Amino acid sequence: MPHSQTIDLEQERLLILKEYRHLLKAIKPQLQKGDKQMIRNAFDLALESHKDMRRKSGEPYILHPLAVAQIVAGEMGLGPTSVACALLHDVVEDTEITLEDIKREFGSGVAKIVDGLTKIAGVFDLTSSEQAENFRKLLLTLTDDVRVILIKIADRLHNMRTLDSMPRNKQLKISSETSYLYAPLAHRLGLYAIKSELEDLSMKYTETEAYRLIAQKLNESKRERTRYINEFIRPIKERLDKEFTNYQIYGRPKSIHSIWNKMKTKEVDFEQVYDLFAIRVLLNPEPETEKSDCWKVYSIVTDIYRPNPSRLRDWLSTPKTNGYEALHTTVMGPKGKWVEVQVRTERMDEIAEKGYAAHWKYKEGEGTADGALDDWLNRIREVLQNQDSNALDFINDFKLNLFQDEIYVFTPKGQLKMLPNGSTTLDFAFDIHSDIGVTCIGAKVNHKLVPLSHKLNNGDQVEIITSKKQKPNEDWLNFVLTGKAKAKIKSALKEEKRKVAADGKELVLRKFRHQKLELNPKLLDDIVAYFKLQSVQDFYYNVATKKITPKQLGDLQFLGNKLILPKEEKQEAKQPSVEETIKNTLKKNAELLIFGDNLDKIDYKFANCCNPIPGDDVFGFVTISDGIKIHKTNCPNAVQLMSNYGYRIIKTKWNKDHAIAFLTELKLSGIDDVGVMNKITNIISSELKINMRSLSIESKDGIFEGVITVFVEDTDQLDKLIMRLKGIDGILSISRQ
Repeated sequence: MPHSQTIDLEQERLLILKEYRHLLKAIKPQLQKGDKQMIRNAFDLALESHKDMRRKSGEPYILHPLAVAQIVAGEMGLGPTSVACALLHDVVEDTEITLEDIKREFGSGVAKIVDGLTKIAGVFDLTSSEQAENFRKLLLTLTDDVRVILIKIADRLHNMRTLDSMPRNKQLKISSETSYLYAPLAHRLGLYAIKSELEDLSMKYTETEAYRLIAQKLNESKRERTRYINEFIRPIKERLDKEFTNYQIYGRPKSIHSIWNKMKTKEVDFEQVYDLFAIRVLLNPEPETEKSDCWKVYSIVTDIYRPNPSRLRDWLSTPKTNGYEALHTTVMGPKGKWVEVQVRTERMDEIAEKGYAAHWKYKEGEGTADGALDDWLNRIREVLQNQDSNALDFINDFKLNLFQDEIYVFTPKGQLKMLPNGSTTLDFAFDIHSDIGVTCIGAKVNHKLVPLSHKLNNGDQVEIITSKKQKPNEDWLNFVLTGKAKAKIKSALKEEKRKVAADGKELVLRKFRHQKLELNPKLLDDIVAYFKLQSVQDFYYNVATKKITPKQLGDLQFLGNKLILPKEEKQEAKQPSVEETIKNTLKKNAELLIFGDNLDKIDYKFANCCNPIPGDDVFGFVTISDGIKIHKTNCPNAVQLMSNYGYRIIKTKWNKDHAIAFLTELKLSGIDDVGVMNKITNIISSELKINMRSLSIESKDGIFEGVITVFVEDTDQLDKLIMRLKGIDGILSISRQ
């Protein structure tokens, strides 16, 4: 027995050594004097610190920091300092080594980044507000040194690649966090390859069936796709050979996640998604001819194939804020298929794959990010400094800005401003300056007068009109998109509320003096609870705005210096807190909730947003007042619930003995032919004996669309029904709502 263990340990030692050599090979082009020794020291310290630790999969823990360092060096193109920090990223958190030890051994630069990584190590734990606050801290470190967040993304990528060894509930939580925050963050930092992989891996665990199906179909159609790509490329290649000596042209498949998104948004099957791949042309020109050479390729492609004029994307003249530069066009290829063609240079390609890390190669020294990234970080800094904003609101506002593509608009003097797509004139006003935002009463867009809520388009020229009498109101929050505008409006509204509340306080103090009562904090708290308000300020505000009338104030009864509450009010005040409600519910149903058992003990409802039925992959979510709500794991709201309220999620599974019927909707479309309706109702009612609640069909120009509502027992029965209906001639598509 000891002998076999020795062999295992020896094999592990060789594996660790092999991975270390792999890392050195990836970082070799960037090594300068002393760097190799620094990396060696970092590796030795990490190896020693983690020597007794193992991952969930059973492998030595050191393989994780090694893998993260390889991603940082090979896939992000960061330098030796970042590699050393990646090797040490878990050392301070998990072992006896202190930050002082790191500083003494590696200097303050490495120590600062490791400190940033340690501080944000537990970003998504405990309660929702703490998660949000921690995320705020994470972004503060991002504005300090962007390498902290890049290493954190590399750490998450490796965790996602090795998620198979984790239990199912952990897989769901980690995947949800990844698609909720890490993927958009990678996108914003220009890490396209990593962003796509994070989205695909998240989908693998949250939408397992859809992921497997698309992966399988991509594999099955690979040969046919390759044949088509070769046919498409051949005439372009002949022309390019005459013009360029150094270029590449190839087809690359789209990510599974982006194909799935297309299927959902366009409501089509896999076979109907036309852009399963894109053709990429990579040039290697002299810097001064980059743009003209890219346009020359565009000209060659569109000479051969007819372009779709509405699908030209010129990110050469105005790159995206995350640094992405390229020329995209969609052309009509052989067999009537639309094909996307991307044209970029090797420099642009490196920036597209490795993001801002690649920019640093063209600058002095590692760590100086380029102007557009600085602008973005400055915007985050502005929002972060507004301490009034609720942290969860902040995350959602911030996420909005992460996901958006940009539009480019101009000031009256021709200065270019970048805003998220969907921004309004009010967003533009706040982007120029908060004082202009809060006093904005309208704008002229291309010399025409428009309201504050007017959505801007690419290339608009905007002149803001202000008035000193203008004040923000609650409605403004409905038509701004940017985090900066939302934060400033909320801040201005709070300030306004404070002023109004001060007037209310005067009224209350006068009334109490009149009744010879002393207004102490305890009495105020009782009055706030009586009116079911959140704070004393809310009470003063409601008095000033007459939401609490003088009569209601006059009706308050006091005994000495105490408020006398009617009986029901007293009970109201003793309601359990949110935390108590959750703890009690969790105690009641312990770790596992099985539907069909103990129905009298557990209060649960099915969520209307996704209408789960037996057989669906589901989880329980503890609500504050509505018991447990059951959601599907691929519910549109699941990702946000799991990311923000992970502590309220309960593992769930179905009991096999269900005799209840569940209402579900099927959406279908087809060719309006005589007898189709008859066949549909015959299969549902006569053959499968399924109870149908309603059927609504609309027909137009020979095509019908409709929704059938049926009662089914579980997903097996529903799948059988869908298969039978698909078999009817004339049915084009059928899907569950």
